Amino acid sequence: MAEHRIIDVTLDERSILWRSDDIERERQVAITDLLAANRFVPQRRHADGYAGPYKLHLRVQENRLVLEIRRADDSHLETIILGLARFRRPIRDYFAICDSYFQAVRTASPHHIEPIDMARRAAHNEAAELLQERLTGKIEVDFDTARRLFTLLCVLHIKG
Repeated sequence: MAEHRIIDVTLDERSILWRSDDIERERQVAITDLLAANRFVPQRRHADGYAGPYKLHLRVQENRLVLEIRRADDSHLETIILGLARFRRPIRDYFAICDSYFQAVRTASPHHIEPIDMARRAAHNEAAELLQERLTGKIEVDFDTARRLFTLLCVLHIKG
């Protein structure tokens, strides 16, 4: 039976600058949640019929998101590359809202935090929908998987 899911995800550590504890926490939560529940179905048929589970390595290279998909035994299955031009603004907006949110959590009342959190979630949801759209025909992912992958994409955009 096919297991259309990710069982391991890694990020290219060479492109990440650990900007803050908040970002590290977001990365850890995204990976933990992603591995706990996800739907990940590469759309290319493989000669041997392999259909999961998958290991995923993410990196940004020359303004492109590179998704290296591997089999459970760690052998290479395929590489998918997405241009990131359409993600520039969503990433920038998401970072700005997250910065406000993290500052508010430390100093503001729940009454002031709630609208910032709602804006953060809305930006995150829009970006996840964009990621799903950009993956159409390449990889089928559910909405929650797309949200978590977008979080990881954001982490990869923190560069030194």
